Amino acid sequence: MLESYKEILKQARANKKAIIRQAKRFRKMRKGEVDDLIHPLHDKAFEKIDCLKCANCCKTTSPLLTERDTQRIAKHLRMKAADFSQKYLYLDEDQEYVLKTTPCPFLGDDNYCSIYDVRPKACQEYPHTDQVNQLGIMQLTMTNAIICPAVATIFEDLENGFKQTTKKRR
Repeated sequence: MLESYKEILKQARANKKAIIRQAKRFRKMRKGEVDDLIHPLHDKAFEKIDCLKCANCCKTTSPLLTERDTQRIAKHLRMKAADFSQKYLYLDEDQEYVLKTTPCPFLGDDNYCSIYDVRPKACQEYPHTDQVNQLGIMQLTMTNAIICPAVATIFEDLENGFKQTTKKRR
């Protein structure tokens, strides 16, 4: 991971209270308003952040795998779904299938995913900041702010925007 990305995540951990404050502000808004704030910042963040120079999500977390994910990946690997599940997955405390190990066994040393074309839906959608109903997944987004430099950048931009708005009101 690039040093600049490490620094962004370090700042996010240090500013966790600001992230929580921002999420509390969102609870006072309508869900569409939250989407309208976050979606443009998602695009802006990914103009700066290159996932292939990071891959922290693949190195530190495990996606939830649906039955469809399992079947699709197993087929791609020319395995039976049951064999794939036995080799790579376990049922977590929430009774959801996740990878047994981190980093992801399909992540290469070059940060490329060896199953990219058939990767789990959770990986395809990560970090979820471009999805509709950001208010409904705010807890997940807050968690992702200390994993993904792009999400940390979004929260930093939100906080800076809030500070500027507050100054203008004074």
